[in-house]
Amino acid sequence: MKRPQEPLFPWTLGSQPSFSGGNAVGLLCGGDALFPAQIAAIDRAEHEVWLATYIFHDDEAGAATLGALRRAALRGVRVRVVVDGFGSKASLGWLREQLDGAPVALAVFRPIDRWWNWLHPGQLRRLHQKLCVVDGQVGFVGGINVIDDRVDLHHGRTEAPRLDFAVSVSGPAVRAIEQAARAVWTRAWLGHDFGDEMRAMIRSASPARRAKRLMRRIRMPRGEHRRRDPERLAPVRVAFVLRDNLRQRRTIERAYVEAIRGATARVDLITPYFYPGQRFRRALKDAARRGVQVRLLLQGKVDYKIAAMAAHALYDELLGHGVQIYEYTPAFLHAKVCVVDNDWATVGSSNIDPLSLLLNLEANIVVRDAPFAGDVAREFDAAVARSRRVEHPEGRGLRGVLGRALVAWVAYVYLRVAGLTGRY
Repeated sequence: MKRPQEPLFPWTLGSQPSFSGGNAVGLLCGGDALFPAQIAAIDRAEHEVWLATYIFHDDEAGAATLGALRRAALRGVRVRVVVDGFGSKASLGWLREQLDGAPVALAVFRPIDRWWNWLHPGQLRRLHQKLCVVDGQVGFVGGINVIDDRVDLHHGRTEAPRLDFAVSVSGPAVRAIEQAARAVWTRAWLGHDFGDEMRAMIRSASPARRAKRLMRRIRMPRGEHRRRDPERLAPVRVAFVLRDNLRQRRTIERAYVEAIRGATARVDLITPYFYPGQRFRRALKDAARRGVQVRLLLQGKVDYKIAAMAAHALYDELLGHGVQIYEYTPAFLHAKVCVVDNDWATVGSSNIDPLSLLLNLEANIVVRDAPFAGDVAREFDAAVARSRRVEHPEGRGLRGVLGRALVAWVAYVYLRVAGLTGRY
């Protein structure tokens, strides 16, 4: 039997999270907490605002955020916004109309406004980051799109808000967040005037120097190949971790797995879409076997059936190894959060599925700080108290086997169409 091809960038060669000390962080629960804080920061902006999001919706939350961006631009602040061409497709016309007359530079990442756009395999690799940076001083990172917590694009308005989180950051870590937002905006902006940029570069007096500057603008911040001991840094210790399709393909996954492998007491993970690869599942099972309390909080109110099928296909395997599984039922679940022991936590945009771990542009904040980890742990416990526990393994018998086979086949085909090779 032919051995599957290894990924182009093996796990062992991936960059490590690069921690900085002396930061301040705050956990923001839902858009009700994020949007006022983010809008207040934009209203104080003096120089630059960068914002990147998957969904920028034409509702009250979107209008309030757009109003702050317009006000900043009209008083002379440099404002740059990038949205995903698929996630924000329905609201692009509204965005452009509302920004008419305001000097806000709106870029669209991988637009799909022409039928031939769909023929490019790269269209399956979306901008899923949610970033905002103001004046290089304060940043916001998380899983919250610019859309009201009580509005779902596919199911309409809901009574209860989505469960979701973001983090406000100030300090040295903001530099990497700003560089990521700047890079993804530049990549999207070049997509519609790349020819003009190339002609200007060729005609310039120093084309090599101009090309070098351009490369700096589109380069994502990178972690380190050698481990840097965060224990030697001043609190609060923060790492900004990315997933892209170049040199940081497995950075977020690796940060999760290494933290879980080192867990001694607890691993609490929230994600709406859960279909991890073998390495991730093994880390969870090994932790549970050595006595670590491993709890997963997944969707109980389902938005996509195939995603729920994927998670359910793994229930039998995980429950059989002592992993506890809960399903969140009060509302839709959108949070991507994990806390390990009492001093490691992450909040971000990355789900634990092939789209996030292998295809999309994602961004997470990893925080090494006991008070912050305690805040995340309390929110996890409160959410679990409102959830139902899955007590018995599911998916036994022929129906379970067929279900797992269907999910595995769909994932395989999707990843191959996206141009991904190697094992998962």
